[in-house]
Amino acid sequence: MEYFSSFETLLLSLFSCTLIVIVICFKWISFDSKNRKNIPPSPLKLPIIGNLHQLGSNPNRNLQILSQKYGPLMLLHLGSIPTLVASSSEAAREIMKTHDLLFCSRPSLNVPNILLYGSTSMSFAPYGEYWKQLKSLVVLKLLSNTRVKSYRKVRENEMDLMLQTLGESCGTMVDMGSMFSSLTNNIISRISMGRKLDDPKYNNLLRAWIDQFSAFDVGRHIPWLSWVDLLIGSEGRVQKIHKEFDEFLERIIEEHVNKNKREDAESNEEEDFVDVLLDLQRNDTSGFTLHRDALKALILEVFAAGTDTTQTTLVWTMSELIRNPKVMKKLQKEIMEVAEGRSIICEEDLEKLTYLKAIIKETLRLHPPVPLLLPRISMQDVKLMGYDVAVGTHVIINAWAIGRDPTLWEESNEFRPERFLNDSINYQVLQFEWLPFGAGRRSCPGVQFSVPVIELALANIIYKFDMTLPHGIKHEDLDMSEEFGLSLHKKSPLLVLVSPRF
Repeated sequence: MEYFSSFETLLLSLFSCTLIVIVICFKWISFDSKNRKNIPPSPLKLPIIGNLHQLGSNPNRNLQILSQKYGPLMLLHLGSIPTLVASSSEAAREIMKTHDLLFCSRPSLNVPNILLYGSTSMSFAPYGEYWKQLKSLVVLKLLSNTRVKSYRKVRENEMDLMLQTLGESCGTMVDMGSMFSSLTNNIISRISMGRKLDDPKYNNLLRAWIDQFSAFDVGRHIPWLSWVDLLIGSEGRVQKIHKEFDEFLERIIEEHVNKNKREDAESNEEEDFVDVLLDLQRNDTSGFTLHRDALKALILEVFAAGTDTTQTTLVWTMSELIRNPKVMKKLQKEIMEVAEGRSIICEEDLEKLTYLKAIIKETLRLHPPVPLLLPRISMQDVKLMGYDVAVGTHVIINAWAIGRDPTLWEESNEFRPERFLNDSINYQVLQFEWLPFGAGRRSCPGVQFSVPVIELALANIIYKFDMTLPHGIKHEDLDMSEEFGLSLHKKSPLLVLVSPRF
């Protein structure tokens, strides 16, 4: 009897334990189902590196391919960084309009922190009171319509010099990328700093400065391997470039501080950006103090970003025109009609050049200057298109993929400027199927600064010169391959033979 009693007790104990385990499991499953996150779809990741290997040398294209399999919102793990990738206009709208306030900050990144004085520039500063004050200053004081128009003489003067150089180069091979780089560099350096930077030393330094933003930062993605950046010298290079630019900017600022503008400058010479910023420092009435390092960061960003993106757009537009001779002839006809026999196209003529504007918009659709818009970061947990996005998630918007989305654009990979002739899309209206300058709070405020340079340069070159490819290369065989970076450059130089049209 004692044996059976013990056995029954054992069975009862086992049954009770089993019942308790079942209840606990049920409660846990029930609780987990209520709290389980609906994470965006994600490709399989590798240990340590996550999905880094899937970016490749052309992340804009590779991310587009991945989005076709995993959807317009997908979650990648770039090392230890959860990164949401948006590849559709709907996803972009959700991020940059519906939830713009939650996604309008920037992650802290090592390279901008070094090169831009703790990310105190407008593009990389985190969202907050400092950034809002800085943006207001830039929009109202540096890039207002009045201010941009006041630099017309600089644009016209540099344009004349470029046309003269092209005229002297007729019959020889011309690197149009180099020509456009010199033009934009001279215009923007005169406007921002009051002098040309035509020394090759500074041009090379600028190129190296820009390249650092797309260089792979091991420590950013895999913190415990940050020693690798020290070992291979990448951080040392960034520090060296920063030091050289800092010394140069200090000289520029000191020159402006010490000069008597009214005595030394010509009476018809407009203030440059450094003058404006120093005046704001001296006559501060807003309560916002722009410290020395922030001033340098802002000047450097305006100069570098303005030069690179404008030059890139000019090269891509000219390449597409050479590659599409019917479009070129139609544009030449429009410019001839507007010029009415005058020797040059003026800024007043630009509003009449509707086909030129359509060509530039179509170029920006196919070749956005910044293919992956600068990264954002979610400032709190948020529901996005039915998915749960955790606070601290980095966000990348693939503007390149959206511009080539076949559900938005008929014959999306074809160069067809006519699609923009009767379209409401323009540089000021908020739209999400065409994002060369971003949207929302973090959109680029420099559009009206760069567009007149692009339009004026193209109109006058097309009006005055014919361009043909060398060595019997057919227009349809022009190499249009890309070189990925912070800006999307044409991989091979645009070499042409120039001849006068008249």
